[in-house]
Amino acid sequence: MRSVEIVLGLVVLATVVAVGARRLRVPAPSLLVVAGLLVGLVPGLPAVRVPPEVVSLVVLPPLVYAAGEEMSWRMLRAVWRPVTLLAVGLVLASAAAVGAVAASVTGMSWTMGLLLGTVLASTDPVAVAALGRRLSLPSRVQTLVQAESLFNDATSLLLYKLAVAAAVAGSFSAGGAMGEFALLAGGGAAAGAVTALVVGLIRSRTEDPVLETVIALLTPYLAYVLAESAHASGVTAVVVAAVMLGRKAPALTNAGIRLQLGAVWGTVIFLLESVVFSLIGLELPTLIRELHRSATSYLVPAVLLAATLVAVRVAWVFPLSALQAWRGGRRPSWEVPAVVSWAGARGVVPLAAALAIPLTTDSDAPLGSRDLVVVLATCVIAISLVVQGFTLAPLVRAARLVVPEEQGRREFALARLRLALAARARLEELADLEAAPAVVIERLRVGVQDRIERGELRLDGQDGIDGILADYRRLRRDLIAAETAELHRLHDDGEIGETTVREVQRLLDLEDTSLDRSP
Repeated sequence: MRSVEIVLGLVVLATVVAVGARRLRVPAPSLLVVAGLLVGLVPGLPAVRVPPEVVSLVVLPPLVYAAGEEMSWRMLRAVWRPVTLLAVGLVLASAAAVGAVAASVTGMSWTMGLLLGTVLASTDPVAVAALGRRLSLPSRVQTLVQAESLFNDATSLLLYKLAVAAAVAGSFSAGGAMGEFALLAGGGAAAGAVTALVVGLIRSRTEDPVLETVIALLTPYLAYVLAESAHASGVTAVVVAAVMLGRKAPALTNAGIRLQLGAVWGTVIFLLESVVFSLIGLELPTLIRELHRSATSYLVPAVLLAATLVAVRVAWVFPLSALQAWRGGRRPSWEVPAVVSWAGARGVVPLAAALAIPLTTDSDAPLGSRDLVVVLATCVIAISLVVQGFTLAPLVRAARLVVPEEQGRREFALARLRLALAARARLEELADLEAAPAVVIERLRVGVQDRIERGELRLDGQDGIDGILADYRRLRRDLIAAETAELHRLHDDGEIGETTVREVQRLLDLEDTSLDRSP
């Protein structure tokens, strides 16, 4: 019962923090970590310990799936080379550097230092997606940092398993490392592809909104469990399934189901992100209190390790960016590599790995420095989310990489105009075929022509169009309010039933929502 109370309290806390984050224009994940840390410091509260299986199995799959669905397949193909260098080379360099620094400044063994390095080596897809969601980055930069965080899991998991074997058994075999990596990455990709094919086949034959919503919510768990049962990378499987199904989404569902899935996923992601980022801050005081019994220093080493991660990332990204610029015949710049370097936040995946470190060795002896490794990992994650989270947006603005709002509005208007032109061309074909009565064709033609004219005015930048559209939305919403009042009057007078009220109200709500998206 105590766990239920904690979860409910975290949801309430996260809702309040989310409202404050929007008003303060700061990233909610960073503010959630700070809020959880402050709550965890309150005297008298029960100690909070998070089982690693809760993070890795319950929380992680849907969050990673949501981040993967946002991935553009076209942009992913354009950035696969730098993503590969970051997802493999940078992970190896980060693990080695963190391991060396940890062993030097804390006195822990090199095996435990390397284990800590593997925990913190990879960026986190959940944290990167959550932080990047509020930034108007160029699509190539956004895809680069998000794809890196999604695909560096196989590399970090391989290193993590080898480091755990070295720490627990005292040795490991490097001969099977390539085979282990192939199983993690290849097996995870295969499990994700199989899941996507099966789920896609089922969803293409399903039109029940409730059933399809349940299938969509179960998909990341199916991919994760299938891969993990084959000792492959569950996160890689979820990413592959998300990218494949996200690309086929328009063909799998109709408009009503897509609207429902969007609302459901938005709620699920908010709840899970709220709980997990709050837990990072909430659990840290408990871990520190337990570590204090051994009088082990943690604060200075944690800051040094966080700085090491940033320094290694800068030293890796800037030369690669300069080399790419020189090969393309361009002058190297600092803006994009600076943002990519600073966007490498740590979060849920490193937390799950740290919590899953065994308590004992193969000889049943306590695993030395295990508590220190967990505390340092959690501290570095918190520092990463708070420091980089709060400063990433100012850096993006200083680098002038923010996509102007006008550009977004223009792209939106262009898309709506081209779609309206395509609709008019198809309507003329239907008119020539006499596929419908002339009055129907003419009514549709008026609506399509209105959309074309509004889109052309938007693209031409003519003065007054924004005011006209604002007046249109205001008056149309006033009419919708009058229709809503009449709908409920009919229900109160007993002229219509509950089912009719819900169906008509949904149509009015859809029209009201569409006003915000229409040019």
